[in-house]
Amino acid sequence: MEQRNLLIAIALSIAILLGFQYVYGPVAPPPDTSPVTQPGAPPVPEGGIASAPGAPAAPALPAAPTVVDRAAALAQTPRIPIRSDRVHGSISLKGARLDDVTLPDYRVTVEPDSPEIVILSPPGSANSWYGEFGWVATGGVAVPDGDTVWEADRDTLTPGQPVTLSWDNGAGLRFTRTFALDRDYMFTVTQGVENTGTAPATLHPYGLVSRGGNPPTSGFFILHEGPIGVVDGVLREHSYEDLRDETRIEANATGGWLGFTDKYWLVSLIPDQQAPLKTRFSHAMVNGADKYQADYLRSPVTVAPGESQQVTDHMFAGAKEVTLIDRYEEQLGVERFDRAVDWGWFYFLTRPIFYALHWLHGVLGNYGLAIIALTLGIKLVFFPLASKSYKAMSQMKKLQPEMVKLRERYGDDKQKMNQELMALYKKEKINPAAGCLPILIQIPVFFSLYKVLFVTIELRHAPFYGWIHDLSAPDPTNLFTLFGLIPWAPPDMLHLGLWPLIMGVTMFLQMKLNPQPADPIQAKVFMLMPIFFTILLAGFPAGLVIYWAWNNTLSIAQQALIMHQNGAFAERRAAKQQVVTPAKAEAKTPNGGKGKTKGGK
Repeated sequence: MEQRNLLIAIALSIAILLGFQYVYGPVAPPPDTSPVTQPGAPPVPEGGIASAPGAPAAPALPAAPTVVDRAAALAQTPRIPIRSDRVHGSISLKGARLDDVTLPDYRVTVEPDSPEIVILSPPGSANSWYGEFGWVATGGVAVPDGDTVWEADRDTLTPGQPVTLSWDNGAGLRFTRTFALDRDYMFTVTQGVENTGTAPATLHPYGLVSRGGNPPTSGFFILHEGPIGVVDGVLREHSYEDLRDETRIEANATGGWLGFTDKYWLVSLIPDQQAPLKTRFSHAMVNGADKYQADYLRSPVTVAPGESQQVTDHMFAGAKEVTLIDRYEEQLGVERFDRAVDWGWFYFLTRPIFYALHWLHGVLGNYGLAIIALTLGIKLVFFPLASKSYKAMSQMKKLQPEMVKLRERYGDDKQKMNQELMALYKKEKINPAAGCLPILIQIPVFFSLYKVLFVTIELRHAPFYGWIHDLSAPDPTNLFTLFGLIPWAPPDMLHLGLWPLIMGVTMFLQMKLNPQPADPIQAKVFMLMPIFFTILLAGFPAGLVIYWAWNNTLSIAQQALIMHQNGAFAERRAAKQQVVTPAKAEAKTPNGGKGKTKGGK
């Protein structure tokens, strides 16, 4: 039973790791951007998503006929700069779009002079990503669109200094659009309409986020990247493939939010949480390239002559910092906005584990130390279970002779043998599942910790000590370059860092401490496991490998303590003495141990 429990633990570990490796893959190459038509599909306006016939919908945005680099695309339209400590970029006066945002707090690499992370890019650039708010009119009223050039009352948008854009349609309606930015990543957009004409105007406010090309994803099954939102209280996570297959996914809702997410970054529309909406995720081919859109249409607003109306919505464009996302959820009353971070199935575990790590980081000043401290805490919590498991396995081991006798006696009658085994367990007051249960209970905890280390931006580019400058990236050292002494770049399959080697050594020592299988072939297979895991984990983030190595070290100490408490070391010494003593006695016996003297017969 003891070996069976060990095999179960190893099998589960391998299944989890191989599962991660299987679903992980390199970023897919860019799609073929040659012109493509969809048989049977209605024609799509250049640059955007077709509206449903006969019903108002968020309009399609025009796109540049040719793709240019980002700098050239930005230079094609007049702009209002955005300046804050956490956001750089600009607003396009043509279309009044939010289409240029970079994050100075986050860089492409760990180097301080590395380029800033780009969130939003204008139409016409490769992998464009932008947002817009506006109006859909009924009755032929002229409203601003993607080609409208607005006038601004300021030359820069900064926190605490909003920018108001204005445009007059020349037919009695004056439109304003005010952009405000807080000190983080939340834009507040207030749209106003003043009617100086003689007839009422009915308008539908809308918001949309458009994304062009085929956005790169990490390729992990455990991480959602793509269209996302909370619509009518339900978390909706669609893949880009879903949209390509279904073309349009629509729903009615009140409040909520929707947009597109990457592993660490989010662009999301956040309408008034009390406003009824028509929401939509959609896809079309535009100029031979994919175009994805998330949008909503609010209830109509009627502006009588001599009156004005305003609507206020929000848009988030930035890093998915957990505490910041939670703060916006509370301040703005955004329903389930915390789900923008992919906490997974074990939400009730992953969030507490993150906040424990976050608190420990505040105390210790380093996420690597926080991982070490949290792992120690988890080990302490599960120590009683581990001790109980060891005791159960020891009791099962003592029953092995009786179990062998039962198998010999009832080997041909499985039902009778199981009945006798259950009776034996009941008599000795042993639960045969007690050894496995603690292992099964701990698996969700360890998986949740893995999830937290993988999806939270707080671990991105977080340094440890020595050569580890990014806990979210693999160990940069390599055994096959003698840790930097040999100046060559081996292929990825030959990358084996120092921390994976440390993990392998600790796993080997841990397995040596466990009772060895009686089967020599099984024993050799077990001894190969540390090598297998070392190679398998070499490409995993350093933070996870450090966690695993430290967990192994704690397991060794824990196992040694439990064995000492249960007298296992004394039993091992006694067993060795029983083996050695007869051998010594035989060696001292004259005539090769036959017990006969020289003259005796």
